[in-house]
Amino acid sequence: MRWFTRRALALGISGTLLAGSLLGAGTVLAASKTADFDLVVSKGGAACLPSASGEVHIRSLGPVEVMDVTVDHLLPKSDFDLFILQLPTAPFGVSWYQSDISTNENGHGHVRVIGRFSNETFAVAPGSGAAPKTFESHPVDDEGNSIASVDTNPPFGPVQMYHIGLWFNSPVDAENAGCSDAVTPFNGEHDAGIQLLNSSNFPNDQGPLSLVGN
Repeated sequence: MRWFTRRALALGISGTLLAGSLLGAGTVLAASKTADFDLVVSKGGAACLPSASGEVHIRSLGPVEVMDVTVDHLLPKSDFDLFILQLPTAPFGVSWYQSDISTNENGHGHVRVIGRFSNETFAVAPGSGAAPKTFESHPVDDEGNSIASVDTNPPFGPVQMYHIGLWFNSPVDAENAGCSDAVTPFNGEHDAGIQLLNSSNFPNDQGPLSLVGN
């Protein structure tokens, strides 16, 4: 028991010295178990809903995070699509469809989702493989590119994804709000409207999800 106590004390001292040396070298402290941050209006969204706003609260439970997203001053009684992104604005990079948010008659909406929303959030494709072409008959985007489901994927290494974006579910809704009616792939059937909110108030490589640790 005396040996164990001495060994534990030695390890504790060594750990303290190591931590001190790391901090002295400029290492950032571990991320918090919670984070609160705002979403801002996208460049395209500012043309029609400049007062649109969003607030996000993330709480880590260890194995998963609970993320609450609240939006206000959006188009009333409409649907929007929430994505986790590599980049907050175009070209967006790797993007993951997370949830829908519906607004009430006052343009207010809220959703709570549970998953990985922390500094460990990432996507990876170790190799190419066949993918189901679930949605094939959809329009092209503004540049004439098909936004139908593809039948295979490109391989890529782990890509951390720390940003959030919110899209009009329909180009018609965006047009009704006074925005562009451009078609984008950011909904379940790849025929969404333009982006309305995002986390571009954070640097591209330091998105707000990176603030959360498990």
